[in-house]
Amino acid sequence: METKTTDYTYDNVIQVEDSAASRKFIANVFLWMFVALGISAILSYVFAFNPELSSLLRDNETGSDNIMGTVVMFAPLILVFVIGARFQKASFGGLLLLFIAFSAIMGISLSYIFFRYSLGTISTTFITAAIVFGSMAVGGYITHQDLTKFGSIMIMLLWGIIIATVINILILHSSSLDLIISYVGVAVFVGLTAYDVQKLKQLGATVDANDREGRKLSIMGALTLYLDFVNLFLFLLRIFGGGNRR
Repeated sequence: METKTTDYTYDNVIQVEDSAASRKFIANVFLWMFVALGISAILSYVFAFNPELSSLLRDNETGSDNIMGTVVMFAPLILVFVIGARFQKASFGGLLLLFIAFSAIMGISLSYIFFRYSLGTISTTFITAAIVFGSMAVGGYITHQDLTKFGSIMIMLLWGIIIATVINILILHSSSLDLIISYVGVAVFVGLTAYDVQKLKQLGATVDANDREGRKLSIMGALTLYLDFVNLFLFLLRIFGGGNRR
């Protein structure tokens, strides 16, 4: 699971009317998000099914990660923090390069799912996640309800999930708790998707999507929604794949 660390410069949520600026900004956000997902999907598949590449990350006989595999697993989280820290000072090109690097390394780290779950389970879960994410994105975009307080609750629950996950991994080792965390995780990222899209819609009405800051913000928005989708997908995969692991 990737943490949400991209609250960089959003203003408080306020009601705004749809505008050409907002639609242009949202279009750019989703464009970069889809580019990142495409890069991640291709690299995850290639590193899973190419023995030479997969051997760089794990022992193909035992399936255990080597040092490089462990580094790749934690590298995306580090890059998220780096992108957030460099947002103000980085140029658009530099920020885009970091974003592409993140999506590539994230895709490589996600190659492990092909060793734990069947291709059918992964495909079904991806389609389900896409439908749920798309529905909530549309809902967040068209709703006139202020989701600020709702989003704050979702973020608090997210921190609760992170703490519970760490405790379960290090101490409890409970499969039941893991399943509960997965269901709560799905609910949290479903809610965060609507919340983040509404924030991005309102932010888009205040910036020029074509200038330097607007383009940089579109990259950060794409990173936010990318994390929403990937985490939703992974939590659903843990639920759907419970009885379909390799």
